[in-house]
Amino acid sequence: MTELLNLNRLVYFTTVMETGSFTAAADRLGVAKAVVSHQIGKLEEELGATLLRRTTRRVTPTEEGRLFCDRAMIILREAEAAYGEISHGAVEPSGTLRLTASLDYGTQMVAPVMAAYLRTYPHMRIEAIFDDAVSNLVDEQIDLGIRVGWLTDSSNQARRLGTIRQTVVASPAFAANLPPNVSPRQARSLAWVGNAQLRGIGQWLFSRDGETVLTELNPVVMCDKSPAALACVLAGIGLGVFPDYSVSDDIAEGRLVPVFADWSLPTGGIHAVFPPARFRPAKVRAFVDLLASAEKKRSRGVAMA
Repeated sequence: MTELLNLNRLVYFTTVMETGSFTAAADRLGVAKAVVSHQIGKLEEELGATLLRRTTRRVTPTEEGRLFCDRAMIILREAEAAYGEISHGAVEPSGTLRLTASLDYGTQMVAPVMAAYLRTYPHMRIEAIFDDAVSNLVDEQIDLGIRVGWLTDSSNQARRLGTIRQTVVASPAFAANLPPNVSPRQARSLAWVGNAQLRGIGQWLFSRDGETVLTELNPVVMCDKSPAALACVLAGIGLGVFPDYSVSDDIAEGRLVPVFADWSLPTGGIHAVFPPARFRPAKVRAFVDLLASAEKKRSRGVAMA
């Protein structure tokens, strides 16, 4: 009969993989180096495979070791999630939180929440990926994804945190040269700055008092990242469509002005997205609660401390 899986041995092994040495792993875990070596030796004995090659100077994984590490990390994450959910609020967040968010939302909203999170839980660590590309949470072993707009992947679990309004803006100089009473009906004849990350959006639906206009835009510049598109609009190249959170400060300080202000575009959502799992670890729940609170303040126009 196969011996019951020993999760402690997985912790010793993955810690050696992360730190690159038995000594560093022992320091992180607060045990003697001999304990780490013994436990990994027992793990290799149980598996009937060599996971690590040891020399006097370094430790390197075998091919089997690399494959086993990937699986072991998933097992440990699931175990941590189960413990965190069962113990509910009794256990504080622990370990490292891996999260991803779009570049603009990450820098403007997620980063301040990270600061508040670390003030509350100073023993935590965060690995943040701010990128407009959508990460695969399972393949990249990410605990939490913050998605802005419209969800397309139904395989993940999600919690809605807030709402975004899309805003058409331009620099004051560019707006001053627009035709009087310009409306979305003239959108195709105007210069726009496009964002390549807004994949699949070929047409935009403007609405006002029951009236709708479906139109295509005419990008004279196409940018690969949202901050780059915003920089081009600020430079006066053309009109741009952005979520309200990314342009509110520029509008308030006069660097941008709203265009088509009496028209509206479809609203989108801000979602916390989780990889499929029966349980959610305390470190994730705590961060999502803080971000949800920050979103409520933003919706009321209250600056986050």
